[in-house]
Amino acid sequence: MAKIHFSLPGSILKRQFLEDFGLSVNAAAKAMGIPRSRLNQIVRGERSISADTALRLGKFFGNGPEFWMNLQTHYDLAEAEASGHKKLKHIPAVQEVIELRRV
Repeated sequence: MAKIHFSLPGSILKRQFLEDFGLSVNAAAKAMGIPRSRLNQIVRGERSISADTALRLGKFFGNGPEFWMNLQTHYDLAEAEASGHKKLKHIPAVQEVIELRRV
């Protein structure tokens, strides 16, 4: 199965929103009422998008908080799956456990 690569949410924020709208991190952070350092950390991939930040980004850019939470969730799941793939192989499906109990 081919692996799907998910971009860091901060990279998408930077390229497709801040740069496309001609906004600096400072201007966007000020407009959303958040510390500039928080937005800088998100853009640099050092911080995840929290629910509070998703609400603010969604309101500011007009695309809703779900857009931002989905970006973060998809990225987090892809990262977790990539790093824990071997661990997942040992977890049986519930149906297998039920079948074993019947024997």
